[in-house]
Amino acid sequence: MAQQFEDSFQRKFYYLRLSITDVCNFRCTYCLPDGYHPEQGKKPSFLTLDEIRRVTRAFADCGTTKVRLTGGEPSLRRDFTDIIHTVASQPGIEKVATTTNGYRMAKHVHEWRDAGLTQINVSVDSLDPRQFHQITGENLFHTVMAGIDTAFDAGFAQIKVNTVLLKGMNAEQLPQFLAWIKDRPIQLRFIELMQTGEMDDLFQRCHVSGVSIRNTLMANGWLLRSKGLNDGPAQVFYHPDYLGEIGLIMPYEKGFCSTCNRLRVSARGKLHLCLFGEHGVELRDLLTHDHQREALITRIRGGLTEKSVSHDLLEGNTGMTPHLASIGG
Repeated sequence: MAQQFEDSFQRKFYYLRLSITDVCNFRCTYCLPDGYHPEQGKKPSFLTLDEIRRVTRAFADCGTTKVRLTGGEPSLRRDFTDIIHTVASQPGIEKVATTTNGYRMAKHVHEWRDAGLTQINVSVDSLDPRQFHQITGENLFHTVMAGIDTAFDAGFAQIKVNTVLLKGMNAEQLPQFLAWIKDRPIQLRFIELMQTGEMDDLFQRCHVSGVSIRNTLMANGWLLRSKGLNDGPAQVFYHPDYLGEIGLIMPYEKGFCSTCNRLRVSARGKLHLCLFGEHGVELRDLLTHDHQREALITRIRGGLTEKSVSHDLLEGNTGMTPHLASIGG
């Protein structure tokens, strides 16, 4: 194995978030409220299966052990199952995860599991079907719930559920969410709304900190779980009386970036050093042939020298990210 990917602040990168499409069929208020619209005059040209294999192999060769397939909605790719198998087949990759809106899970999650998917995150922003429709733009709450049940049937020991906190909508529903996970092995992850270039007004109206939820949990006997090397940024809490867990992702909290262990590659082959970075590093020209692997690794290492110590969200600088679907959130 080549030397572990590491930046100038001695942070090592065990986790790759690989976007395979920026297309999504939902219209979530905090991401694509007007639906997906491709760049005018441009036909989407997303990473091919071979390009995905090459970039994943390069990261695996340099110590990455977990790959998350993201979007957009990754299951919109007709070759999604083949992509899972390709990534899972790379030596050194221990975990293959995906984040999905869940609308295709009931039909396909068994084949995803058989192809090598080890972890699954499903976006569920409300347990109220009407509010779910309001937030996502799609009346598919019961379809997504059926998909979660099917994922358990397929053999997933735990399902992670992502809920973006929205003031005045779901941020006051902690009791309902806790009741839902009482007897279900679900890790419910509350994610603070993050400001992006197209969502300034929504952010001002709906952002709420996760600190109050954390305080409530700790006051009621919830305990903080320690992190693994390739775990994501969530602070995970468990309780002896609950089968489920609660995760909190709070990017506005001081020190959030100090334990960063993940890098992102967009669906068009650009390395993003931070979700809210100012620029990306083009990789696609080095994904054409297998013999380019060393050059690809060298370019990634060079890019890591430019990784900042932290994002600048507290200063109102959201970087180049127009919306979360653009590079996989």
